Amino acid sequence: MSRARRTAISLLAIAALAGAGTPPAQAERSISSDVHPALRAHLVAAYDFDHPVPGDPALERDQGRSGTEIELVNGGAAMRVPDRAYRGSRNAVQTRQVDPTVAGNDDWKAGIWSASGVRTLRAFSATAGTSVLGWFKLNTDSPLLNSTTADPNDRYNAIGLAGVLTGDSDGHGVRALLELIDVDGQLRLVALGRRLDGGNSQTFAANQDWRELLPVGEWVHLAATFDFDTGALALYRNGEPVDGFYTRTDDPWLVSGSGPHLTTASDPRGIKIGGSFPQDTRESNPCDCRMDGLMFLDSVVSANDVRRQYRHLAR
Repeated sequence: MSRARRTAISLLAIAALAGAGTPPAQAERSISSDVHPALRAHLVAAYDFDHPVPGDPALERDQGRSGTEIELVNGGAAMRVPDRAYRGSRNAVQTRQVDPTVAGNDDWKAGIWSASGVRTLRAFSATAGTSVLGWFKLNTDSPLLNSTTADPNDRYNAIGLAGVLTGDSDGHGVRALLELIDVDGQLRLVALGRRLDGGNSQTFAANQDWRELLPVGEWVHLAATFDFDTGALALYRNGEPVDGFYTRTDDPWLVSGSGPHLTTASDPRGIKIGGSFPQDTRESNPCDCRMDGLMFLDSVVSANDVRRQYRHLAR
């Protein structure tokens, strides 16, 4: 199927997903056995890159309850590579920068975006918590060259992993994100979240060197949790908590008053994986990496359940 035809079909599908009114009743969907039973009730979207959409392998089927298909942007089916992050897996998704010398839109990334919000992701609207989990294998030891500036030596200040967009996002702004980003001149693994559309973000940054947390060429399981009611964030690596610090000591999420405190009641504009702008209008923070078993939940996963999920697949 041509990209133009796929885009037209995707726009029609997104229009349906983003339509006004009551969200569609959730059909009983079979949750993958890759998901530990403790997490299944809150699993909104999940992608193992073993389930292309019949007739269009540039789209990946959702293994969560929402049925939110994502696009393998620019690389299409070639982005599915035979690499196993865990037992039972067959493929991973490969994201990468294609040409750092050209300010084009050819980077390989994945996701979905709609200007009116993605209706099937409504579980992240007015929610008190979110969690993002997945397996990651980096093939770079630094942020990639910035294709959007004239300086041939300029590099991006971040490496995008996976996250849920805000309800007013241009394809970059997020509600919940796993990322590597510059914090006071040093690249760090972070959980970065935003409770309110148009509001301030809070970041929880790992103390440990990111190259020790994500050695090049090694599969690592990461998780980030976002408690929008209390303002607490957490990071996990291979099932264990990661020590870190908040980059802001004030109240960026405005949770000091009486609660409950929820995210803005707006449908997220999508999901981004391996870089920003899943609608493919700009390049930003590409990741030369492979990902597998990505999961997006509408609750804060406990430390015990993060450990259970990791051991469920790693044993």
